[in-house]
Amino acid sequence: MNPILLYPFILVAGALQAAGNSMNARLRVGLVNPWLAATVSFVLIVFVFTTVFFMMPVPLPTLETLGRMPWWAPLGGAAGAVAVFGGLAFVDKVGAGPFNGLLITANILTSLAIDHFGWFGMAPHAAGWARILGGTLMVGGIVLIAKSTAQSEDGEAKNGAKAGHGLNPALLYPFILVAGVLQSVGVSMNAVLRGSVVNPWLAAMVSFLPVVFVFATMLAVRPTPLPKSEDVAAMPWWAPLGGIAGAVAVFGGLLFVDTVGSGPFNGLLITANLLTSLAIDHFGWFGMSVHKAGKERMGGAGLMVAGIVLIAAL
Repeated sequence: MNPILLYPFILVAGALQAAGNSMNARLRVGLVNPWLAATVSFVLIVFVFTTVFFMMPVPLPTLETLGRMPWWAPLGGAAGAVAVFGGLAFVDKVGAGPFNGLLITANILTSLAIDHFGWFGMAPHAAGWARILGGTLMVGGIVLIAKSTAQSEDGEAKNGAKAGHGLNPALLYPFILVAGVLQSVGVSMNAVLRGSVVNPWLAAMVSFLPVVFVFATMLAVRPTPLPKSEDVAAMPWWAPLGGIAGAVAVFGGLLFVDTVGSGPFNGLLITANLLTSLAIDHFGWFGMSVHKAGKERMGGAGLMVAGIVLIAAL
């Protein structure tokens, strides 16, 4: 199959991923406890994939395919969940702009390296001048968007919207970069898992089960605070569906990353994610605060689109 035919689905998955992030934010507000919110979000994902698997139980893996599966293949979902934990723990300390800028930069650069060297069983795609230039343009676009967002957040802080936390945010940057690397690695690990488990619905279920276990364990350790009835009542009906919206990107990785390559897949996904995020901020969708898309944000978006065209098309 021509990989270009898969690009529209990947773009839709990236848009849903951005919407899912905003929906999860509302879920966290409604359920108060971030570990409870994460557990609910991922339990629903596992429920959906388990239901579809029982409806479509074939094909099933053989002992031969399972025997060839690397030990790390089922951990792709857990690797990607590190970014979720990073958002829960660090985004209010470093700001959404710098956090997403660092996370996405590490993601796209790692994706290009995975393609170039053929890590995690991916078909090698040498990083020629077009991919290197495309990656550079994407990083430049991310920096512009993150800088604009950070400046907006700084203005809010000066107006008393945010309280100080007494911690130098730069100390957290290495952890955020590692989370971005793991997010990219998780996509490739999930592709290997799907190759061994054969059934994509079973592979998705296996990928998310360790994540549910981790967040449920953290909830057992930190069971408070708990939401009040009025908190839950004020929560929109669609808030718990953010995880399912975001899971479309994971399922797309299971199916398509080995066909289109890690670089183009993550590049398309990230571009659609950020462009949708800009629209969500600009119009205040999903109850988000309004942040108008100024020149820096639009310029950054343009650089990202140019970058992904170079990575995916040349």
